[in-house]
Amino acid sequence: MFWEEDKDESVVQVSDDVVDLVYQIRCKCLPLDHAFELSSAIRAALPWIEDEAQAAIHLIHGAESGNGWMRPEDDDGSALLHLSRRSRMMLRMPKARIEDARALRGRTLDIGGYPLAIGEAKVKLFSTLSTQFARYVALPGGVDPADEEAFMAVAVDQLQALGLRVRKLLCGRAHALRHPDGDLYTRSIMLADLEPAEAIKVQQHALGDHRLLGCGLFIPHKGISAVHQAAADKQR
Repeated sequence: MFWEEDKDESVVQVSDDVVDLVYQIRCKCLPLDHAFELSSAIRAALPWIEDEAQAAIHLIHGAESGNGWMRPEDDDGSALLHLSRRSRMMLRMPKARIEDARALRGRTLDIGGYPLAIGEAKVKLFSTLSTQFARYVALPGGVDPADEEAFMAVAVDQLQALGLRVRKLLCGRAHALRHPDGDLYTRSIMLADLEPAEAIKVQQHALGDHRLLGCGLFIPHKGISAVHQAAADKQR
């Protein structure tokens, strides 16, 4: 765990060079672990996405416990994610590709045998919130997510290479995403006490590998205080 004291906030202009495209969808349920199926369907519909370094695919999430920090387990790959009408699909896109990505409107994708109908998409600028959360991070170089200290050290090195000063970082549980070539082992990461410009930058750049499988993508989180307290209580 890395933990420094609070600092003063600053105000920055939020760039629209890279944004999240938020799509309306109609879909009753999906496999809980749908990373490979969703990625395959979108890559088939938007083949150019492979060559866009800042394009990425968010996994779809419904109601979860712990404000997204904890995730239901899917030991045998049969669990289903039940979606509401408010559920959305998100793609991370460079500005120049926004209109190309809107071509998904009106399409129905097959996600592991479940139809996902795609509607209108709205542009969502990145948040300047000081706490950012990535559900799944897959680091290169054979780093074992089960080794929390080693995983965290490599994550800090990569974040610092982006020009970020890591003040507060927490790792969540390790989690495996199913893949035909073998399970992809990941870990969740929460960053806190970021400057607004740092919060934007960490959203613009995926951490680690497999951005088209939903890995390494940071989203704003309400805060880290409760999570930090829970971790501290667990250690007592």
